[in-house]
Amino acid sequence: MNLIKSTGTFGFYTIISRILGYLRDILIAIFLGTSSIADAFFVAFRIPNTFRRLFAEGTFNAAFVPSYTSELSKGKSRSKKFGDQIFNLLFLGLLFFILIVEIFMPAFVGLIAPGFVDDAQKIELAINLTRIMFPFLMFICLASFFSAILNSHNKFAAASAAPIILNIILIGILLFGRSLGDEIVFYLSYGVSIAGLLQLIFLYQFVKKFYSVELNFKIKITNTVKIFFKKLLPSIFSSGVTQINILVGTIIASFQASAVSYLYYADRIYQINLAIAGIAIGVVILPQLSKYVQSKKKEKITLIQNKALELSMFLSLPATIALLVGSEEIISALFGYGSFDMESVTNSAKALYFFSLGLPAFALIKVFSSFFFANHDTKTPFYISLISVILNIFISVYYFKEIGFIIIPIATSISSWFNSIVLFIFLKKEKLFRFNQFFLIKFIKISIASIIMGFIFRYVILFFENQLSYSYDLKLFYLILSVILGLMAYLLLAFFIRAFNSKDLKLKY
Repeated sequence: MNLIKSTGTFGFYTIISRILGYLRDILIAIFLGTSSIADAFFVAFRIPNTFRRLFAEGTFNAAFVPSYTSELSKGKSRSKKFGDQIFNLLFLGLLFFILIVEIFMPAFVGLIAPGFVDDAQKIELAINLTRIMFPFLMFICLASFFSAILNSHNKFAAASAAPIILNIILIGILLFGRSLGDEIVFYLSYGVSIAGLLQLIFLYQFVKKFYSVELNFKIKITNTVKIFFKKLLPSIFSSGVTQINILVGTIIASFQASAVSYLYYADRIYQINLAIAGIAIGVVILPQLSKYVQSKKKEKITLIQNKALELSMFLSLPATIALLVGSEEIISALFGYGSFDMESVTNSAKALYFFSLGLPAFALIKVFSSFFFANHDTKTPFYISLISVILNIFISVYYFKEIGFIIIPIATSISSWFNSIVLFIFLKKEKLFRFNQFFLIKFIKISIASIIMGFIFRYVILFFENQLSYSYDLKLFYLILSVILGLMAYLLLAFFIRAFNSKDLKLKY
């Protein structure tokens, strides 16, 4: 496996999906802005979308891939039997869960958005929209099962391309936004569930080469299946801790008007980098790392861990600095149109600034967690993540009345740095990770290149100050130009000071 090539494949389709997601969000910003209807839609969308991120973006992989890889090494019949048992249990469990939640949806939405309860119209809309979207959860979780099968065979393209379907469908609906009026939120909600079903069908066409579904509800729960589910719940929590923290933030933010929308738009931007710097790398290294752990190839383990960490820093550090330097200009150029007024820009930019401070930590959590998962340890990251979430809730609730919604990204970043540092300490303590002789030098060079790029990016933004103002119609063009210039400067600097080694492009892991 080539780490950079595989990450590049995963990252390419992820970027396409995120770009389409941005187009989707700018259309939502134009038609809904940060209104009460937007708040209701984002709460309803946040619920299935959080589950999508929890399952689809590496969390299900964390428990499934090491177990499936282990069974695959013992023969195809063993892996097929294991896959059937997991799929059938997932199918029944999800079906039962969705039926229960649909019945008790008012109570469920009340827990997710308690700040909406006093506004009868807002809470009713959120309940109706969530009911329509919730079947998406079942489709996307089963699609994640197919993605995990493909990833176990080092096939990453189809799994990373599947989310594009959701964005294409929602963009198609939004193009008719003017004629649909406020009813557009219902069309979007139906579009979410339909997209989930299409993603499931799309992935099954690819997974058939390696695995075919065999529905059988007479399930025998073997020791292997028991071990898998014991690992699954902790891995969902630990690998998805960033998404859980954001969901917690949504719950708290529901008590302040428009705060849910501010957080949503900020979240969309830094997630683009996280998808590559953390999620993609974590997903890509897990199958190969699991094989090396099983075969006890210590040199290979050290090499792939250090390269994964190096690549994560190479991608996340410059993005962090760029977002800190130009948070307001970025939000304004991306979303500052139509109903998205200057106040919305300012508040969303504040949220983005503080989320950005935690971006390297969000990426490190994904990478460090995969080191534990490859060793069949999901409990240690789980306990650390649990403490991290409690810390996040405490900071958010304690300061919310005093500071308002801005405490949520601050608390998320603080708790994520705590999480990543403690994960690292336990990795060293359990002797599951060690630095090689090259990492520290590479990290210093990456940091230098990132800082210099930050100064260059800031100069470019100031140079285009008038063209990047809220009132300028073509500000998106100048933002893209600024980003390209900053990226070119970073890559040239990285190449010049050897922060990036061209030999890694061909290196097999």
